[in-house]
Amino acid sequence: MKDEILIAGHGGQGVVVAGSLIANSAMTEGRNICGMISYGVEMRGGTSNSTIIISDKEIGSPVVVNPSTALIMNDESLERFEKDVKKNGLIIIDISSCKKKVSRKDVKVIEILATKIAEDVGNKKTANMVMAGSYIKNKGTIKLQSAFDNIKKVLPKAEDDLIELNKRALIRGHDE
Repeated sequence: MKDEILIAGHGGQGVVVAGSLIANSAMTEGRNICGMISYGVEMRGGTSNSTIIISDKEIGSPVVVNPSTALIMNDESLERFEKDVKKNGLIIIDISSCKKKVSRKDVKVIEILATKIAEDVGNKKTANMVMAGSYIKNKGTIKLQSAFDNIKKVLPKAEDDLIELNKRALIRGHDE
């Protein structure tokens, strides 16, 4: 098993936190992982992406050129990365934030109202957790319980109510 994941959006959407949660959860389950993050030149609001490789075998390089899975949280990221996803790959797209549609027909597309669901849960900043929950359900690479177990690790300063809010967002994304 090997999954090369790209999570992309703009600064402030939590793409790095979502990537860290997925990576730490996979590591907890005994998988090999590696990842990289990239920020645009702007701070908050600039482009941001996180790549993670999860594998049962050793990983030779942390570089992801053609991800098998992409979690897309804004239009700019769709424009930039849609072409890179492997044929027969998966694109999970937040259609509350993305007005453009995936144009490719050779990939599986999951459209989710991640930002709207996050608002319904109580905070639109948990859209990243909604997306992570959808990833967990649709790929089966990691278990939802592993994500629950690692939320405090990736949000070490979060109070208990924020941890619970993020868990609810994960569940909603998983259940959609």
